[in-house]
Amino acid sequence: MMPTHDRALLSRLPWLADGWPGQLERAFVRFLLSLDDQADAGVLLAAALVSKQLTQGEVYLDLQRLCRQPELLLADDASQSSEITLDWLRLRSLSDWQQVLSESALVGLGEGAEPLVFEQIHTRLYLRRYWQCQQIVSQTIAKRLQQHESGLSAAVQQQIDALFPPQSTPDWQKVACVLALRSRFSIITGGPGTGKTTTLTKLLAVLIQRHQAGQAGPAEPLQILLAAPTGKAAARVSESITAALSRLKLPEMVVGQMPKQAMTLHRLLGSQGNGRRYYHHRHRPLLADVVIVDEASMIDLEMMAALLDALDEATLLILLGDKDQLASVEAGAVLGDLCQGAEQLAYDAATCDWIARYAGLSLLPRQSEVINPCQQQTVMLQVSHRFGNDSGIGQLAAAVNAADAVRARAILDDPRYSDLRPPASAPADLPERRLQQLVTADRGFDSSGQPHRCQGYGLFRAVIDARPRSNQADLIDQWAAEVLTAFDRFRVLSALRQGGWGVEGLNQAIERWLLADTRPAVWYSGRPVMVSRNDYALGLMNGDIGIALKDHQNRLRVAFAGAQGAIRWVSPLRLADVETAYAMTVHKSQGSEFDHVLLVLPETGNRVLSRELIYTGITRAKTQFTLLETAAGVFAAALGRNCRGA
Repeated sequence: MMPTHDRALLSRLPWLADGWPGQLERAFVRFLLSLDDQADAGVLLAAALVSKQLTQGEVYLDLQRLCRQPELLLADDASQSSEITLDWLRLRSLSDWQQVLSESALVGLGEGAEPLVFEQIHTRLYLRRYWQCQQIVSQTIAKRLQQHESGLSAAVQQQIDALFPPQSTPDWQKVACVLALRSRFSIITGGPGTGKTTTLTKLLAVLIQRHQAGQAGPAEPLQILLAAPTGKAAARVSESITAALSRLKLPEMVVGQMPKQAMTLHRLLGSQGNGRRYYHHRHRPLLADVVIVDEASMIDLEMMAALLDALDEATLLILLGDKDQLASVEAGAVLGDLCQGAEQLAYDAATCDWIARYAGLSLLPRQSEVINPCQQQTVMLQVSHRFGNDSGIGQLAAAVNAADAVRARAILDDPRYSDLRPPASAPADLPERRLQQLVTADRGFDSSGQPHRCQGYGLFRAVIDARPRSNQADLIDQWAAEVLTAFDRFRVLSALRQGGWGVEGLNQAIERWLLADTRPAVWYSGRPVMVSRNDYALGLMNGDIGIALKDHQNRLRVAFAGAQGAIRWVSPLRLADVETAYAMTVHKSQGSEFDHVLLVLPETGNRVLSRELIYTGITRAKTQFTLLETAAGVFAAALGRNCRGA
């Protein structure tokens, strides 16, 4: 039954009778009425739609799109429950919206205190908080993009050439390096295996040596801070830089100044409590010469605004990430927006001249198009060193990214791509049996002693059962490390959290299959868990994976991978925010990689099921990818929908 205070508004706001306005939208409308009890019904409806957009990851209401296709904003709701709202929307033109919003006391046109802001040029309506964040991001980046170096010294050019020897094809890694040396802001984007971290490591080597050469007396080390949105992503970029350093022959002085340990953005900024308040801001900026943020596609608008607000004007900011991956769960796809058109190489004459001088690559400037200043400092790495032309994973990811459902299906069905076709005995039309077969598979090791790339959790369980008979601490730690490694060889990913084909249902089914002979308690030996909230007291970050095992004293503890391969044992009683992790959402998998990924699609479409989600799931796989479709048509439909609902 509708609450009394909502029934009283129906004469003025008939769309409140629809099924789509949730509690958040209703509460927001009531709040606006407390500020202006004579507010126009159209303004209140627009405000409710802005609030709804936030739940879908968008920070504004596009009024032009609303007038062209109002049904798209309500596409996730039952058609019969949104007809009243659609009828209301269809009666209003863009000029009607412009007039009513411009005249409302609840709506401002810029700076002020009104709860809503109408951005007239692009006809977008914002909540003031998000409008302010958008202003910080756009204005701060624009200012940084204006700070161009006049040129690079001969010594720097020599260092660049030494790190990037000549090659027969365009060296986009070298281009990324020289453009990053040109300004105080730079973006390096590209798919998996394109060498983003290797490029960054070489760039840092040049920056360190340039800084060293510019010191008159004893050189102060270059202050470099390395961060990522989550603890898992921070650990991975740290490992990637260490691996890159092992491959490169760099002076000891350079290696000594390289950042070895990344931190989360919350820790970098000094998060105060669970809110959006930070120790570092424009009046107390970070002390750093260079700040690097990996997995930048996961940064939402508010976090990006906080980061930019906390940087000194002289600090070089470098963002790394895959622009085609899923955006943050929170509102605002910042990296995707900043990188729009990056694949088109729309460089102006000045940028092309810089690239030609210092990277030795001749490009034709774009003359007839509107030049995006951010594109002048963005480089998209285009050659995958992980997925070659014979890789089904690479070909499938490209087809999905291009929204080419026909080509993607042909690749999935092509028997030449063994990395997409694991052996199967269960019929494809029995998805539950197929899932059980895949997750319980133990393919073991090949003749050379390497694990087969099509693993399930059978090998993981076998390693657990191979616990050393001796309780010697170092042997138990070594075994725990092997268990963690075995677990990371395979992962089940889902688009959803709830439902039989969501994370909750999948984890329950997998536990039942793997532990068929026992009915485990909540905590049992071999339970994999994922930390769901940063715990600075324990030094555990959101996304960290641990396995419950018996330690050297036969106590059930949770083993986490620590620094330099060490194992950290934590009592389960201290882990308040963890969840079983046989299956995880694609969102939670960002920043991770697994040998074999099994992506499970639900039986029906859902607004979160987009080509960005499919692409992200595919590119978590290093050597084997399996798609499990529980119903026909869902995969193709997802490729026709991006994460903004288009």
